[in-house]
Amino acid sequence: MEKLSEKEKMLRGELYFPSNKVLQQDRATAKAACQQFNQAPEAQRKSAMKALQSLFAESPNAWIEPTFYCDYGYNIRMGRNFYANHNVVILDAAPVTFGDDVMLAPGVLLSTASHPLDAKRRNKGLETARPITIGNSVWIGMGAKILDGVTIGDNAVIAAGAVVNKDVAANTVVAGVPAVVIRQIDNTLTVSTSVE
Repeated sequence: MEKLSEKEKMLRGELYFPSNKVLQQDRATAKAACQQFNQAPEAQRKSAMKALQSLFAESPNAWIEPTFYCDYGYNIRMGRNFYANHNVVILDAAPVTFGDDVMLAPGVLLSTASHPLDAKRRNKGLETARPITIGNSVWIGMGAKILDGVTIGDNAVIAAGAVVNKDVAANTVVAGVPAVVIRQIDNTLTVSTSVE
C-alpha cells in the first residue's frame, strides 16, 4: 500500500496535518507573494499583479485589489474576467475554481478547509479540505462566506453577508445565515432594435 504525503492527502480530501513542513513552506511562499502584492505602491500594481498571478494554477486576465490572501495559490483557477475587490481571502487547501466573469465584492471569504467534529482528531491538528466551484457570471456580495464543498451555479448572486454552506442553483439569489434562495433570476435580455 502506497504511503501518501500530507500534501497528497490534502489534495484528495483526506485527513491531513497542515503542520507538515512541505505544506508550511508552500503557505509561506504564498504569504510572501500576497504580502509583496498587498504592499506594492499603486504605480507598481500591474507588475505586482503579474507576480501574484504566478501563484495561481490559472488566471488568464484576473484583476485583484489589495489586500488579498490565500493559503497556497496553486489550487486556485480563475476564468476570464475574474475580479476581486479589496480584502478577499481564499483558503485553498482544496481546488477553488471560478468560471468566467465572476465578481467578488469586498471582504469575501472562501474556505475549503474544515476540521473534524471528533475532538481527539481535531486536537491532534488534523483537518480536511473540500473543493469550491463557482460557475460563470456569478456575483458574490460584500462580506459573504462560501464554505467547503459548495458549488455555485451560473449567473447566481450571493447577497452581502450570506453564509453559503450548501450548493446554490444557477440563476438564483441567496441570502442569509445560512443562505437560502430568496428569488429566481430571469437572465433573458431583450434588446430593442427599433430606431426612433
